[in-house]
Amino acid sequence: MAVEQVTYNGPDGATMGADATELISFYGATPIVRYPSVGAASTYITLRQSTGAMSTVGLNTEAAMSSLVLQVSTITVALRNLGLIT
Repeated sequence: MAVEQVTYNGPDGATMGADATELISFYGATPIVRYPSVGAASTYITLRQSTGAMSTVGLNTEAAMSSLVLQVSTITVALRNLGLIT
């Protein structure tokens, strides 16, 4: 089997796409431009929060859960559109 190298193994590494408007895809998917940013996730994981006799760990507000869902959904859509997952 003959495998074609995408780079020439230069000492500075390799990059795909010189700017955000270049089209890129994998595994025969339709090439797309860079996926738009949805902004940084809020802090949605709390290691420990004590309130009186109760202690909670993890996603403890609706906003925290919404932030997590938005981030995971955005990653999933971007990976599917690039052809990296189905």
